[in-house]
Amino acid sequence: MRSVYDVIRRPIISEKSTALAEVAGRYTFEVATQANKQEIRDAIQRLFNVKVREVRTVTVHGKVKRVGRFETKRPNWKKAVVTLSEGQKIDFFQTK
Repeated sequence: MRSVYDVIRRPIISEKSTALAEVAGRYTFEVATQANKQEIRDAIQRLFNVKVREVRTVTVHGKVKRVGRFETKRPNWKKAVVTLSEGQKIDFFQTK
C-alpha cells in the first residue's frame, strides 16, 4: 500500500478551485498518475480527517512548449476533484 503522500502530491490553489471549495465543498488536488479513485478517497480521509462523498479524476495532458528553436512536451499529470460530505471542510491556510 502506498503512503498518502505518494498518492496526494499537492492541493491546487487557484481562483477557480477556491471558489469551487467555498460554494460546493469541492477541493482540487494533483495526484499520482497511477492512483485510482479509491486510493485517493482513502488518502484524503486519512490525511485531513474528513468524509469524502465523491471523487472525480481527469488526466491533464502536458503542453508543447518551445525552448529556443526546439519543442519540448511537459509531462502529463492527474487532477482529482474531491467532494466532501455536508458540513465537512478542509482549511489549507489555518489562521489563528
